[in-house]
Amino acid sequence: MTAQILRAEDRTPGPWKNGGGLTSEIAVHPRDAAAGDFGWRVSIADVASGGPFSAFPGVDRIITLVDGPGMTLTVDGVARQVDTAYEPFAFSGDAVTECRLLDGPIVDFNVMVRRSEMTARVRVVRAGTSVRAAAGTCVLAIVLDGSAALGQAEIRLGRLDAVLLSDGDGDSFTVDGVLAIVDLDRRPGR
Repeated sequence: MTAQILRAEDRTPGPWKNGGGLTSEIAVHPRDAAAGDFGWRVSIADVASGGPFSAFPGVDRIITLVDGPGMTLTVDGVARQVDTAYEPFAFSGDAVTECRLLDGPIVDFNVMVRRSEMTARVRVVRAGTSVRAAAGTCVLAIVLDGSAALGQAEIRLGRLDAVLLSDGDGDSFTVDGVLAIVDLDRRPGR
């Protein structure tokens, strides 16, 4: 396989599962999976107002603030301030989750994996790095701020552009900003 470039300008926003806002899907597996049958899903959301999060039973979620003053997430009654950009916060999609914006709209980066099938980890880098997807895994890298160049061909990636690597693909990134790297691994026996 070869790296798949996923340009921000090619995304079409769609409604949230609960109808409360819009999200732009970056990548999903299997391709064209619906909200109830994905193995994993990665997206960007523009959030203009607070409210309840959609329930995703059996799904683990990781949310990362990209732009804006932040939010308070109350997850099963426990409040957590998410107000520092580029710090991933993991929680269960089974949990009753409410969002209260702190002082205006935000943009967030979302990773969701079906926990019976997959695990995910989000790490944020601000310098050059090399990334490789082991056999049977995927790695998605997205520019959260600034820009990056991919590999020796120096394919330029702008803000919110992404690259999907899978099954042994690997490359290096020159980063002039902030890059989030999502490691998506199948659970043993899946």
